[in-house]
Amino acid sequence: MERFRKKKAPNITLRYNALSAFVYVIGIVLIMQLFNLQIVNGAEYREISNTRLTRESTLYASRGYILDRNGNELATTEMTFSLEMYKTKQDTKVLNDTALKIINTLEENKDSYTDTFPIKVNPFEYTFTNDDSKKSWLKKYNLGEDTTAEQAFYYFKDKYDIENENIDEIRKIAVIRYRIASEGYSSTKSLTISNNISRKSALVFTEQSDKYPGVTVGQSSRRKYPNGALASHIIGYTNSITEEQYKANKDKGYQMSDIYGQAGIESVFESYLRGTNGIRQIDMSVNGEIVNEEIAEEAVAGSDVVLTIDANLQTITEKALEETINNIRNGAYNNKKYDANAGAIVVMDVASGEILSMASYPDFEPTSFVGGISKEKWNEYNSEENHNPLINRAIYGAYAPGSTYKMVTAVAALQTGAVTVNEKVNDTGVYPRGHKPECWIYRQYHRGHGYLNITNAIKQSCNYFFYEMGYRVGIETLDKYTRAFGLSKKTGIELPNEAEGTIASPEYAKSRGETWTVGYTLSAAIGQIYHGFTPIQMAKYISILVNGGKQVNPTIVKSVIKADGTEVNKDEVKARVNEKLGLTNDEEPDIEISEENLKAVLEGMRGVTSERGGTAYSIFKNFNIEIGGKTGSAQTKNGTNALFAGFAPYDNPQIAIIVVIENGGSGSLACYAAKDIIAQYFGMNEANVEENLTALPYAEMQN
Repeated sequence: MERFRKKKAPNITLRYNALSAFVYVIGIVLIMQLFNLQIVNGAEYREISNTRLTRESTLYASRGYILDRNGNELATTEMTFSLEMYKTKQDTKVLNDTALKIINTLEENKDSYTDTFPIKVNPFEYTFTNDDSKKSWLKKYNLGEDTTAEQAFYYFKDKYDIENENIDEIRKIAVIRYRIASEGYSSTKSLTISNNISRKSALVFTEQSDKYPGVTVGQSSRRKYPNGALASHIIGYTNSITEEQYKANKDKGYQMSDIYGQAGIESVFESYLRGTNGIRQIDMSVNGEIVNEEIAEEAVAGSDVVLTIDANLQTITEKALEETINNIRNGAYNNKKYDANAGAIVVMDVASGEILSMASYPDFEPTSFVGGISKEKWNEYNSEENHNPLINRAIYGAYAPGSTYKMVTAVAALQTGAVTVNEKVNDTGVYPRGHKPECWIYRQYHRGHGYLNITNAIKQSCNYFFYEMGYRVGIETLDKYTRAFGLSKKTGIELPNEAEGTIASPEYAKSRGETWTVGYTLSAAIGQIYHGFTPIQMAKYISILVNGGKQVNPTIVKSVIKADGTEVNKDEVKARVNEKLGLTNDEEPDIEISEENLKAVLEGMRGVTSERGGTAYSIFKNFNIEIGGKTGSAQTKNGTNALFAGFAPYDNPQIAIIVVIENGGSGSLACYAAKDIIAQYFGMNEANVEENLTALPYAEMQN
C-alpha cells in the first residue's frame, strides 16, 4: 500500500499545478475585463446607466375560449392594445399635464379607460358614485362624515397639486392620480390605464412618446361573444375586477385594470380561463422615452372550457321559448291571451346528466359588459319591469311544479303499497277531506273523472286521485320521495347562484308561523302550496324516473383543455368547482321502483301525449315520435305558470325536457316549445309535423 501511494504522488502534484495555472489565467481575464468596464469605458457605461432604466411590463395572456360540445365558439378573445404608465423623474406639474393629455387623447378617439375615482361631476352637481361605501371611504381619507362630494372633490384637487381650474380637467387628472395612489406604480411596475385602446390611439402614444413621458403601448386581449345573446346565462360575462375581488386575488398577479369573470362559466372557471401573463422588458430613458423592448417571459393562454351544450340545439331552444311566450301573450294558440313574460327550458341527457341546452328568457347581451357596462344598461338589466334578464331562471327560479309533480306522489304511493297499479279511485269531483278541494274538471264541467287507476290518473291529471294518494301516504313519505328525486336540493351544476328550492313540509310551515293540516298535505300531493323547484332540479327528477330510480347528476362542462392541448383532470376540475360554489360530493342512493310500478307511471305519461283524454294530446297527436310527458298549471299570486315535463323517445329515453313559462295560463301551452325542440334534436322534418293551433287544450288549474 505504501508503495502505491508513493507511485501516485507525482501525478497529484502535476494536477494541482495545472489547476492553479488555470485559476490564475481566469483571474487575469476577469481583472482585465473589470479594468475595461471601470477605467477604459467606465464613463460611457455610467452615462448609459444614469440615463436608462429597464422596466417590466405585463404581457397579457389570451383568455381561454368557451366552446360547445362540437367545438363551436361561444366566447373568444381578440387581441387589442393596452396603455400603460411608468413612474418617471418628472415633477408633479408634468405628471398632471401628462395625465390630462392621456385622457383627452383617449376620449378624442372614443376609447374607454378605467375610472375608479368615486366622485362624478355634472354641471353644478357633485355626487358620490357609491353612497353605500361613502362612509368608510371618507374615513379612509380622514374626512368627516358630513363632507360633501364637492368638498371631497376639491380636497383631492389640493392633495394632487392640480393647478387647473376647469372642473372637467381637474377630474380627468384626478382619475389617473387617484389610481396611482390606490394601486401604485414605479419605474419598474406599470399602471394599466386602459386594456383596450384603438389603433389610432396606439399610434399617437407610440409615435409621440416624447409628449407622454412614462407611457407605453402594449398588447392586451378583449373578450368577444360572437353569437350575441346565445347561451348568455350559461356563458355569463366579464367585467372590470371589483375592489373586493382584487384584494382577494392580488397575490395571484391580478391588477385593478384586469377583467374578471362575473357570472356564469366566466365566473366559476375564472382561474382556468384567465391564463398566465408574461413579461415584456422595456428600456426607457429617465425622461420616459422608450429605447428598446423585448419579451422576457412569454404569456400562456388560458384553458378552453368545453360545454356539454349543442349550439344548434341551444339556438332552437331559445327561439322556441321566446316564440311560445309571444304566442301565448298574443293568443295565437287558443284565442286566449295570458300575460306570459318569462320562462326557462332545460334539455338533459337522461343517461349522462349532460345539459344539451338551457334557456332563460328574457336574456341579455354579454358584450354589453365588455369594456364596462353603462349605468343605463345596468339599470335596464336589473329592472323588474324588464323581468330581470340577468337572472338564470333555469337554475335560480323556484317554481311550484303543479301536476308535473304527480309522478313523485304516484311512485311514493305504489312503492309503499298505498295503492296498486290496478286499483281504481272514483273521482266524484269534490274531495271529501281537508278543505274539500275540487278536481280541475269539476270546476269546468261540474263532474268528476269517475273511476281511474294510477295510469289514467296521470294521463288525465286527476287531482282527486292524487289528493287521495297524498292522504294515504302522508306528508313524511311524500317528503322522503321528493328528496330522493333530487328536488329541493342543489344539483351541483357548474354555474353560480343555483337555488335550493323549497319543499312542502310541516317544518317549512312552522318556519312561516303556520300549523300543518291535512289540507296542506292534499295540496302538496298535486305539486302546490310550498313546493318550489328549479327547472334543472325537475330535469334531474324526470331523468331519475325514466332511469328506473337510478341517480343522475346534471353537468354542463364536458372538459377543460389547457393551452398545450392536454386535458385537465376531471377530479381536479370538480374539486375546484365545488370549492368555488361551496358544494360537497354527496352521493345519493338510487330509488327502488319495481318494474311494474315504473311501467304504470310511464304509461300514464305516454297517455298524456299520445291518447285521447291526455292533457297534451291535442298538441302531440300528429307528432311522428312517441314521447312521455306531463303538463302542469301552477297557480301563483301573479297568475298561473305553465309547465311541461317530458322525455323522448318513449321506448328508449334519451332526453328529458322541462319547460316553464311564467303566467303561461295552461300547462298544455308549454308543450309547443317542447315539441319544436324534440323535433330539432331528433332531426325530424318539421314540414311533416302538423300543429292544430286552434284546438282547445285541456286546462289544469290546481289549488
